[in-house]
Amino acid sequence: MAKVLWEPPTDVREHTRIGAFLRWLEAERGLAFADYQALWQWSVDEPAAFWRAIWDHFEVVAHVAPTDTLPDARMPGAVWFPGAELNYAENVLRMPGVADDEPVVVARSQTRGPVELTAAELREQVRRARAGLERLGVTKGDRVAAYAPNIPETFVLLLATASLGAIFSSCAPEFGTRSVVDRWRQIEPKVLVAVDGYMYGDKPVDRTAEVEAIRAALPSVQHLVRIGYLDEADDGWAGLTAETGEPLRFEPVPFAHPLYILYSSGTTGLPKPIVHGHGGILLEHLKMLALHHDLGPGDRFFWFTTTGWMMWNYLVSGPAVGAAIVLVDGNPAFPDPGWLWRAAAQTGTTYFGTSAPFLLACRKAGLVPKELADLSRLRGVGSTGAPLPPEGFEWVYATVSDDLLLASASGGTDVCTAFVGGVPLLPVRAGEIACRALGARVEAFAADGTPVIGELGELVITAPMPSMPVGFWGDADGSRYAEAYFGTYPGVWRHGDWITIDERGACVITGRSDATLNRGGVRLGTSEFYSVVEGLGEVVDSVVVHLEDPQGGAGELLLFVVLAPGLTLDDELRSRIARELRTALSPRHVPDRVFQVEAVPRTLSGKKLEVPVKRILTGTPVDQAAAKGALANPESLQYFVDVRP
Repeated sequence: MAKVLWEPPTDVREHTRIGAFLRWLEAERGLAFADYQALWQWSVDEPAAFWRAIWDHFEVVAHVAPTDTLPDARMPGAVWFPGAELNYAENVLRMPGVADDEPVVVARSQTRGPVELTAAELREQVRRARAGLERLGVTKGDRVAAYAPNIPETFVLLLATASLGAIFSSCAPEFGTRSVVDRWRQIEPKVLVAVDGYMYGDKPVDRTAEVEAIRAALPSVQHLVRIGYLDEADDGWAGLTAETGEPLRFEPVPFAHPLYILYSSGTTGLPKPIVHGHGGILLEHLKMLALHHDLGPGDRFFWFTTTGWMMWNYLVSGPAVGAAIVLVDGNPAFPDPGWLWRAAAQTGTTYFGTSAPFLLACRKAGLVPKELADLSRLRGVGSTGAPLPPEGFEWVYATVSDDLLLASASGGTDVCTAFVGGVPLLPVRAGEIACRALGARVEAFAADGTPVIGELGELVITAPMPSMPVGFWGDADGSRYAEAYFGTYPGVWRHGDWITIDERGACVITGRSDATLNRGGVRLGTSEFYSVVEGLGEVVDSVVVHLEDPQGGAGELLLFVVLAPGLTLDDELRSRIARELRTALSPRHVPDRVFQVEAVPRTLSGKKLEVPVKRILTGTPVDQAAAKGALANPESLQYFVDVRP
C-alpha cells in the first residue's frame, strides 16, 4: 500500500464544509454515513436525491423552482431539474458570507500593478459591463468572445455575459490566429473583447495584428472592444463599463441553457465546441469547491491557469462558495520558478492549484517553497493536468508544508471539473488519487466492458453528471456528441484514460488510453514511464510511443528525450535509461530505441501529445497528424519526421 503522507484530524467533521454537509444530511434528510465511501456510494446510487441535496444545502437561487430532479437518467440526453429557471452569474455574485467591502478578486500580473476588487466593486463592474453589452445589442443566446488573459476584466465579462443569458467563450492571447479562428468561426460571436498584448516575464508581446486578423476572419463580429492591457492609452474597456443608471439584473434561463463554450484540444481536426449549461456547472462547482476543496468564506483560491484551459472556468466559480479568487497572469518561471509561490504568499492564498508538471519542475530545480515565502496560510494544494507520481507528492510535503491537503485530481474540459480527486475525510497517499468525486460514478472497464477492481481498465462514467455537456455547438442531432463519448460503450461515457481503482476507492491514472503502450498484450501507462526517465538529471522532457507490428509481432517501443542544454545522447546515457526503467518498472518498459529531439509537442495547456507523434512515425503527414494551432510548439512535430524509423 502506498505511503501515507497526511491523515485527516480526528475532528475533521467539525471544521470542514463536507462535515457541515454531513450534519445537514442527517438533520434535514435523516441520512447518516459512517465514512466517505458510504457517502460516495449513496451519491451515485441515488443521484436524484444527492443532487437535490446539493441544490438545497447550498440554497441555489432560482427564479422558478424545478418540478423534478432527474426524470430521465439515460446517457446521452439525461434531463436535470426540468422547469427550473436560474442564472449562474446571480449565484456567483451572491458571494455567501462575504461582506461588501471584502476583497473577492485579487489579481497579480507581470503586465501591470496589483488589482483588487471588493464584493461591491465586482458587482458594480458587472452591472456596468452588462449595460455596455446591452448597448452593443447583445441579447440572450448571442455569443461574446474574449481574447484575454487571466485578469479581472475577463471574469467581469463572463459574469456580465451570463447575466444576460448570452454565451461566453474565451481564448488565451497566446493562441495564434488560426487556432482562435478555428474555434470561434464555429460559434459566430457578435462581440469580441481583446487585449492589445501582454508581458510574458520581461518580454512585451504585441497582439494587435492578431486581433485584427481574428476580427477580419469572423464576419459575425459586429463590435470589437479593446482592453488596453499593454498600452493603457488604447482602451475601450472603460467605454464598455462607463457609468450607467441601468440596474444589475439577471435573465432567468433554463437549467441547461448554454453558459459558455469550451473546446477540445483540437490536436486532430477542428476543436470540438463543448457547450456547458448554467445549472450543471453551478451545481458541480458548488460541490467540488466546497465539499472536496473545503473552500468557503475567508479562503483565497488560486489556480495557475490561462483562459484557454478549463481550470480558469473552474477557478472563477470560487465566489459562489464565498471564496475570494486569486488571478495570476505571466510567465510562471520568471524571474525564477519561485515566482508563483511568492505570489501565493503575497496574496494570502489558502489553496494553491497548479499542474503536475509545474510541481515536478520545481522539484527538479531543487526549490524549497517554504524557504522562499511565508506559506503559513496554505491549507490545500491541487495538482492536475497529468498524473502526479509519488515523488511529486513527497516533494510537496517535504518542501511546501507537512500540514496541508494535497489533492491530485483528474477530469476534463468535457465536464469542466474533476471526477476523481481529494477530500478532507480521506488520507493522502503518495502517488494516489484519494477518491472518486461525489456524484461521479467512475469505474474501470476491462476489455470486455465489465467493471474491474484492482486492475487497469478504461475510465468510464456509468451514470450521468449534471455538468456533462449540453452538447456540441452546431451538432443539431447530437450525433457528434454521442460518438465522442458513447460510441464505444452504448449508454456509458468513455473518457479516454486508463485507471486502476482499488477496493478503497482510491485511483491511479496511468495516461491516455489512446496513447497506452501495449507490449505483448500487457498495457503500460505512460505516467510511470515519464516519472523514471525524467527523474534523470540529464533529461528535461520525454515522450514514448509504441508502434504496433501489423503482422502481430511485439512491435517497437520508441523513446524520445530532450536533454539539458549542451548534452548529447550517447550509448552510456541510453544504457542508464534502460537500466533505470528495467530496475524501477520492468523489462517490458525498456525501449527498443532512444532518440534525442529538441522538444516534445505539447498543447497550449501543457499536455504532451503522444498520439500525433505516433501518427507521424507511422507515415501520416505533419499537417494531418495534428492541428498546429492547438500546439504550444508546433515546430516540434518536424523533429519526428526527421527521425522517423
